[in-house]
Amino acid sequence: MDNYRFRLAALVMRNRFVVALLFLAVTVFFAIGMQGLTIKTIFSDLLPADDPYVQVFKDHPNFGNPLTVSVMIKRKNGDIYNTETLQKVWDFTRALDLTPGINHDTLISIATEKARYAEATPYGIDMRPLMGDSVPANRTEIDAFRKKVDQSPNVRTFYVSGDESATIITAAFIEDLLDYDVVFKSVQLLAKEYRDGNHEVYVVGQPILTGWVYKLQNQTYMIFAVTVFALIIALALYMRNIAGTLTPIICSSVAAVWGFGMVGWISSPIEPLLMIVPLLLVARSFSHCVQFSERYYEIFAHLKDKKKAAEVTMGVMMAPSILGVVTDTLGIVFIGLAPIPAMERFALFTGFWAVSIIPTGVFLISIVLSYLPTPSNIDELTSTDEVSGGVNGLQLRLLNAIASITHGKAARITGGIAILITVAAIGIAGQIKIGNPVEGSNILWEDSDFNTAIRAVNSHFPGVNTLEIILEGKTDDLNRRVVRTPEAVAVSLAIQSMVEKDEVLAPRATLSFADYMKESNRLFSGGDPKWLPLDPTESAVRAAGTAVVFGTNPVNFGHVSDFEFQNSTISLWYKDNKQETVDAALASAQRAVDSVGAEHADFTVRMGSGTIALQQAMNSVVSRYHWLILLLLNASIFAVVAYAYRSFVAAILILIPVNISNYMLTATMHILGIGLDINSVMVAVLGVGVGIDYGIYLMSRICEEYTTEVGWAAAITKSLTTTGKAIMFTASIMLIGIMPWYLLSDLKFMADMGLLLVAIMLINMILSLVVLPLLVWFVKPHFASRNDLMIGEGIDLSVFEKGNDIVSNKIEENYSKPGEVELAIR
Repeated sequence: MDNYRFRLAALVMRNRFVVALLFLAVTVFFAIGMQGLTIKTIFSDLLPADDPYVQVFKDHPNFGNPLTVSVMIKRKNGDIYNTETLQKVWDFTRALDLTPGINHDTLISIATEKARYAEATPYGIDMRPLMGDSVPANRTEIDAFRKKVDQSPNVRTFYVSGDESATIITAAFIEDLLDYDVVFKSVQLLAKEYRDGNHEVYVVGQPILTGWVYKLQNQTYMIFAVTVFALIIALALYMRNIAGTLTPIICSSVAAVWGFGMVGWISSPIEPLLMIVPLLLVARSFSHCVQFSERYYEIFAHLKDKKKAAEVTMGVMMAPSILGVVTDTLGIVFIGLAPIPAMERFALFTGFWAVSIIPTGVFLISIVLSYLPTPSNIDELTSTDEVSGGVNGLQLRLLNAIASITHGKAARITGGIAILITVAAIGIAGQIKIGNPVEGSNILWEDSDFNTAIRAVNSHFPGVNTLEIILEGKTDDLNRRVVRTPEAVAVSLAIQSMVEKDEVLAPRATLSFADYMKESNRLFSGGDPKWLPLDPTESAVRAAGTAVVFGTNPVNFGHVSDFEFQNSTISLWYKDNKQETVDAALASAQRAVDSVGAEHADFTVRMGSGTIALQQAMNSVVSRYHWLILLLLNASIFAVVAYAYRSFVAAILILIPVNISNYMLTATMHILGIGLDINSVMVAVLGVGVGIDYGIYLMSRICEEYTTEVGWAAAITKSLTTTGKAIMFTASIMLIGIMPWYLLSDLKFMADMGLLLVAIMLINMILSLVVLPLLVWFVKPHFASRNDLMIGEGIDLSVFEKGNDIVSNKIEENYSKPGEVELAIR
């Protein structure tokens, strides 16, 4: 075996002051970059660029714009037809219009000119705003206003509730001008101002949901601070020495500064919900540092020289540490394969942070340990005596008990139980659903203000969840007015009729430009409902279309048609956005589109846009890429581990617990009610790296301890009571730090991810400490006794005793054959 690692370790430690200064300079550089750090949501960057629904949305962003805020003003007692309530609607509408980033053309309420009524006159159809320039001031004016509402079927459906106790105000925002924090605070302040003893105000919409995430960021940072404080306390109580406590903190902090500084320098915004991932990376850094420190204690106990012990530990731990980080990084890189800009930036950010653990967790940690005070409790920390007191003794007793069930006769029973649990986990994992499992948002708790508002709006109106079917014109001839052609009208009405009669899931309401034309035709023909159906002739349809828009700003029809009447939408409203509703709605709409055909002479029918379609687009990424990412991760881990251990068997042994962990984690998510979506799947995939690290460290130690004289049972026991102790400690302190999330967080997503991280740590710890040694016992791999492994070699510490030079000199002096060098190292 080439001893390049020990040569590099010697070089670093001989120049440790210079290397420390280099680390300081690089850290200062990235610290300066942190000034450019931005944490914000860019909605379009959450959408998969290659999804057909997303492409439709980007081609027609005004139809079913998800960046819409809906405000419901509800009269607690009675109906809205009173001066007080109508004045509130009037004032709120105009105040909302002053919100930064609003698309003024999309603001609609019963107090805007876009909410119009129509009546037939001797001179034609007269279309006027419902409310005019002032609020009805007396009972006569209010009764007249009420009559106008009744003359406007679409307003009666979409802007005044069935029981007449509530009305709704809607407005879309321009993404490039949208500041979620500003919009959220502005609208919430208005809602608070307009609430009183007689009125309740409910606010919903994607900008509001994101605003809640922004608002709760400070709470999230507080919880992170509590977690880090708990980790430090647990570390201090366990280590009970300065070096063991400060080393993980220093190295993890430096890696964090590098990670955040990098995204600051390149001005790459971080999605707020993914700020949970840095804590997982801190856990990874802590894990590597604790493994390194535990090994340092063992070597120091023999050499009694801080610098020499740090040097030797660097040489010994370099390969397994780098291998563990590389496998972590591969999982992160594969996340970036998904065609979502936010995920690509996330992969860059977390990938760089993960790579930063190599220099900080291998080189910096050695330098720090060599400078910090000598630990006074080395003997206690390195003791393998079960009767020793404190946490160390408790761990050793537990680990020896675990070791006893992983070899010998007990191994068969343990193996049988492990197989049964794995089969059950696979069965439960298969039941997990991709997508949103609740009405509203699973990011917030069910009783949150936002989800309460969603339920209130859905109970009074068709809802806030739309599916848009686009009729896209094929001609640039503005005189053609594709939307107002007989074929476009016939197709729109046919699709609406079919989805409304769907036996599986019918929408609560539908709307197209054809509905306005039908109403115009009725009024033009004297007001009798029998004249609602349009004569399908070109002249009749054109006449109805002209009557609708005559003397009216085309902006008033922007929710169903573009300004040139070349493209239009059929809007379908659904009761909620649960995944089963999304699936049924899309299937129903697709059946209708297939029935009428997609291609027509003047236009193409395109599926689809709106909140329903875009939610499905994001979920489809999970279904398309989740298993692909795991497959690629398995393949890359297999290749890397097989190369490091010079054995395919080694790769298989490490991958078995990792994949069992994935099934158990997915099953846990299903049991906890956590669905698979873009955010949760990234945390889950990163969690796979935890098990890989644990497996690599433990397998390497087993290879180091095993000889034919020692035997498998003793090698497994020794490995579990040394490296296994560090694994148990790392997982345990993360459990302590993360558990409070569930109790403290108003973000259900954070609470769920806290439970998920707890599950990740616990599952991987158990599988690494039980299943991997069990597999080694049954397989008894030959590679463990080989001398050409990249990792897992034993160390003859007498070679490094005080007064001797490092292996690169000492061994080469006394041994001339490569095999003899390997024997000395072993």
